[in-house]
Amino acid sequence: MAAAMRGVMEVMLGVILVGFVDHVRLSVQLKSSHPLHGVVDSINGEGGPYIGLVMAYPTEEAVLVDSGLFVPSSDLPWVGLSGRRFNIGRIRGVDVIYVMSGEQTLNAGITVQILIDVFDIKGIVHYGTAGSANDSLSIGDVSVPKYVAFTGSWNWKEFHSEEEGLPELKFGAYNLPAMGDNLLAKIEFAPEQVYYSNGKPMEEVFWLPVEPKWFNLSSQLVDLELQQCINGTNCLPETPKVVYGLRASTADIFLDNAAYRKYLFGKFNVSTVDEESSAVLMTSITNGVPCVVFRGVSDLAGAATGQKSTSGLLSSSSLSSLAAVNALIVAAEFIGLSGTASLKQEQ
Repeated sequence: MAAAMRGVMEVMLGVILVGFVDHVRLSVQLKSSHPLHGVVDSINGEGGPYIGLVMAYPTEEAVLVDSGLFVPSSDLPWVGLSGRRFNIGRIRGVDVIYVMSGEQTLNAGITVQILIDVFDIKGIVHYGTAGSANDSLSIGDVSVPKYVAFTGSWNWKEFHSEEEGLPELKFGAYNLPAMGDNLLAKIEFAPEQVYYSNGKPMEEVFWLPVEPKWFNLSSQLVDLELQQCINGTNCLPETPKVVYGLRASTADIFLDNAAYRKYLFGKFNVSTVDEESSAVLMTSITNGVPCVVFRGVSDLAGAATGQKSTSGLLSSSSLSSLAAVNALIVAAEFIGLSGTASLKQEQ
């Protein structure tokens, strides 16, 4: 009897401790001396849990503001932290905090970590533009990748070193007028070290997976109607589509080289290339927070700029805006779905 009672007390104590830890996590995200400590407590107490919506470029934020989809909070529409503006409001009735991270992986990772550390975040939605490495993707299409890799981490091999590990890029294979040896030798792609908040040991991973429940929910967006026209006269020749289940690549490199684009697609079956997605996804995974990525195709990486429309040639800025609009359409629809679906991450 005493042993049974002791077991019950241990279970109750465990429940109390879990609740206490959750309370502490939500009440001391900022130091008590921080001037915004009370403001953040108010945001977390009066709303949420929130979807963290992350974009990198001014164009991607501009299309959100212009869309009217985001309804700012009437009490406290934004708060500034670490040089970033965290905007509090709702999209399709769901509590959202959106923030522009800035370009490339370091900025993206820092921004997502601040979101998760400071605010009561139940998941991260990342949208933006991307270059295409897959000829089957067209301008304006939106890719919902199942896996994302960081392809900017390399082991630079010695001249005539033996082949091993992940695929290698041999510079001599691209010599002109003919292939041959090259003192730059070759690079071997390297995996990332991923740490987990649930105590799971660190592991080296090349392909980062999108959270399965979120990825499966996004499959409902495949038939979503996307924008085809820049204005009343300039339209793409084909209706853009949502493409589900491809692979994406991230690196701190703006890819404007057709040979490297073809290499990434041939070796890794990468369909889109960008500079932030893997950092957003990896930071989310490390913190045990679900994440999904939506990338609108704005160009064929390394190809000539511009795109034929029904009335002429569209500019690269117009294409970037259209790609951002379509990525936002998909992201906003997903956020609306998240309000009616159970999106607890699988443990």
